Amino acid sequence: MLRIENLNVSIAATQILRGVSLELAPGSMTGLIGRNGAGKTTLMKTVMGLLKPSSGAVSFEGRSLLSVPTHERARLGIGYMPEDRRLIPDLTVEENILVPAWAMGGRSSTSAERLEKVYKLIPEAREFAPRKGLQLSGGQQKLAALARALMSGTRLLLLDEPFEGVAPVLARRLAQVVGDLRREGMAVMVTESDLQHSESLVDRVIVIDRGAITATR
Repeated sequence: MLRIENLNVSIAATQILRGVSLELAPGSMTGLIGRNGAGKTTLMKTVMGLLKPSSGAVSFEGRSLLSVPTHERARLGIGYMPEDRRLIPDLTVEENILVPAWAMGGRSSTSAERLEKVYKLIPEAREFAPRKGLQLSGGQQKLAALARALMSGTRLLLLDEPFEGVAPVLARRLAQVVGDLRREGMAVMVTESDLQHSESLVDRVIVIDRGAITATR
């Protein structure tokens, strides 16, 4: 489904990713593990088109993504949950969740159907849908950010540090929701600094250090 080949990415004059190659199969759950600064976020941003590689290839279902703008990647069914959530504080939770649908310009009926499915996956998001983004706790913001990613992430979901900075009870809930996505048949990549929360969820672990893949198991 997703294929990354010999990917090199630099930010300013600093090389961050060094010859990264990996593949994600449909329906797979992959953990990308590495300490802070290892290159996990850079890899996800590159897949989403937020960063441009200096060399290498990124393809999704056989189609090169290198010339595809970010909003078009979302149209392909790729969803991204950034580490810092990036909710718009003055919008309601539901409005935040709908942002990808608005950006893609989809039909209102299709967006409503997808929103209902997202609410079934994350019932808590429906409960605090009328509240402003700034009124949520950190864990609730993570749930809202995951719900937003699911609006476009129908085939591939990239979750950057979804459990970081979250109270244990909400971290367990997030892990449960992520685990439930397996039944949806989508490919999921989850980043963590260790396997504290994702070990029981993932089929495969990829270790990244200093911008290079050092182990796969």
